[in-house]
Amino acid sequence: MQSLIDPSTLLLASLIIFVGAIVQSLIGFGLAVVSAPLLYIVDPELVPAPIILMGFTISLLTLLRERNHLEFNGLQWGLAGRIPGGLIGATLLLLAPQPVLGLTIAAIVAIAVLLNMKHYSIVVNRLTMFIAGIFSGIFGTIAGIGGPPMALLLTGRDAGKFRAALSAFFALSSLISLVILLCVGKLHWHHLLLALVLVPAVFLGFWLSNFIVPYIDKRRTRQFTLALCSINVLVLTIKSCLSW
Repeated sequence: MQSLIDPSTLLLASLIIFVGAIVQSLIGFGLAVVSAPLLYIVDPELVPAPIILMGFTISLLTLLRERNHLEFNGLQWGLAGRIPGGLIGATLLLLAPQPVLGLTIAAIVAIAVLLNMKHYSIVVNRLTMFIAGIFSGIFGTIAGIGGPPMALLLTGRDAGKFRAALSAFFALSSLISLVILLCVGKLHWHHLLLALVLVPAVFLGFWLSNFIVPYIDKRRTRQFTLALCSINVLVLTIKSCLSW
């Protein structure tokens, strides 16, 4: 196992995943936003396949906890949008420099955050769910962070329903992403092993979140969502500028 990942890297990566798992368990998304940029610095092999596997795990655990709050209400349209979104994202990666795409995504998310802060809401229906799914697929493929589009669309929901909806969406969309990675040769056995040695941090973060989640209401969920999306904008902007 030491040949797979050295102990110091394992410890640091586990700490990062632990924090990300707590965040996602509390509001339904955030593991990738918190963890992906740092994990890429620690070990590029941890992004994207292993973190998607861990994202699937924490989404499934959160969904099981929040299953009584689950209302599909068009989630299937968001999932349908992930497929063309992933293909569009892959195509854009071939046609445009990644720094340009990263800055474009950052600008779009920033505008969405500002509109949300001014309490401008978008009607949640089949069309908007499908469009959010497309953007989630594009953002996830290009930057590895597909949470903000769907989270910003659903941010007005009750905290439990918000967590349940996002957890269901990301559990299923993670499987779609893994299939795409497998088809393009970006998912291998060593990625599965890396996820396996890091998954205890996911379970530990989820367990700890159970003591905190009763204090996370609709207002705090919205605040955390806007804060994480703002962090997403900052990270993408810095990363894109450094890669220019």
